[in-house]
Amino acid sequence: MAEGHRRLVAVSNRVGPLNDEGKAGGLAVGLSDALRRRGGLWFGWSGNTSPEGTFSEVVTEVEGAVALTTIDMNDEELEGFYYGYANRSLWPLLHYRLDLAEFDRQSDRVYRSVNQRFAARLAPMLEEDDLVWIHDYHFFYMGSELRQCGFKGKIGFFLHIPFCPPEIFTALPSSHDIVRAMLAYDVIGFQTDTDRRNFANFCVRELGGEKLPGHRVQVGDRIVVADTFPIGIDAPGYARFAVSPEAGEHEEMVREIAGDRLQIIGVDRMDYSKGLVERFRGFERLLEEYPENRGTVQFLQVAPLSRSELDAYVELRRELEELAGHVNGRFATLDWTPLQIMTRGFTRRALAGIYRAARVCLVTPLRDGMNLVAKEYVAAQDPDDPGVLVLSRFAGARSELKDALVVNPYSTDDMARALQRALTMPLDERRQRWEKMRESVFRGTSAHWCDGFIDRLEKAGGDDDGPAAEAMVEAHPS
Repeated sequence: MAEGHRRLVAVSNRVGPLNDEGKAGGLAVGLSDALRRRGGLWFGWSGNTSPEGTFSEVVTEVEGAVALTTIDMNDEELEGFYYGYANRSLWPLLHYRLDLAEFDRQSDRVYRSVNQRFAARLAPMLEEDDLVWIHDYHFFYMGSELRQCGFKGKIGFFLHIPFCPPEIFTALPSSHDIVRAMLAYDVIGFQTDTDRRNFANFCVRELGGEKLPGHRVQVGDRIVVADTFPIGIDAPGYARFAVSPEAGEHEEMVREIAGDRLQIIGVDRMDYSKGLVERFRGFERLLEEYPENRGTVQFLQVAPLSRSELDAYVELRRELEELAGHVNGRFATLDWTPLQIMTRGFTRRALAGIYRAARVCLVTPLRDGMNLVAKEYVAAQDPDDPGVLVLSRFAGARSELKDALVVNPYSTDDMARALQRALTMPLDERRQRWEKMRESVFRGTSAHWCDGFIDRLEKAGGDDDGPAAEAMVEAHPS
């Protein structure tokens, strides 16, 4: 462990990698850097199932000063905790999709049980002065469960996806239990001010709490910090990716395929929150309303399969493939296919090259926590000839990337107009907009996000933050 630092213990559904060479996402990039610098433990699910499940033997791999420690789940735990409650109940609800959310008592029970089991397995590994940082919607109850196991040190929680308004969240039968359990944390972090306000409003309206100065919330005798910590990327590292040989190969391939045509790119997991159907319809409207783009632009959507076992995602893939066929059937010529969709993934270096070759990047989620694709696209651009970012007003990145072309993803006309403006934007304006966005991306890096949260957690629990953790409002799952 680095001298003068408390040990950092990170908890997330999936663990690692500690390097940023492959397909690591924002959580992995940010945490791996902090863990390498401070030393510590990263605890989570192994990705495997076994009959023993959460009672399985702990497996630990040590890389330098970091231990990567995992346990299994059994089939019932995986179904109820991950596919059931996390992805059929919490994910759609927190993304404002109450129409897609499913609630059942059995998956709720298994979700709570897995949180309890993960806490019970982690607790013996903890030292009293550890900083514990728990991540995402999989582990809302885990801080409360660690308190039940006797841990009295600092525990922080960061939500990587949106937190919906109280009017939506109260539809969840266990909404009060979840938020009361979250009061076990000393610091709760959100991507945007909107998410933070939604959480604080729930505490006030539903639990009789009170908002305090310094982004704090009090419920009963418990005071917690609820603040905004926008996640970033390793901007210098990603800029280096963009000029790597692998990136260069993919940039050249895209440019060869596009020829003289301008390339539009979209990169998203295949998920209904990403607004892919609306995006395809916006592109179709561009070709309808601005016919000069026929034969002169191409749209490539990279959409790796996500949670492909869930019915909602199977249906989404079918709808997207049908819509792509419809657009191509209307407008394609013998030497031009306007819209292509790929369901395979790419390494982060390869994507950096693809971004660099694209004149326009479409990032138009219907609701998103941050959306790091927007920041990656900015970091990957050629300073001499940067592209244009078209960004949804409902992406968390909007508050930082103010010089993107902001659109309402529900409006096909709005998207078509923004695409036309992006495709015809003069070089001087493209450079001006990109330079301002680049400054923001390089200022708010993953390291800045990590250090900011950890610093807030280390300072939490002083006289201004209320009683000690053991005096918290308990929400022990039944």
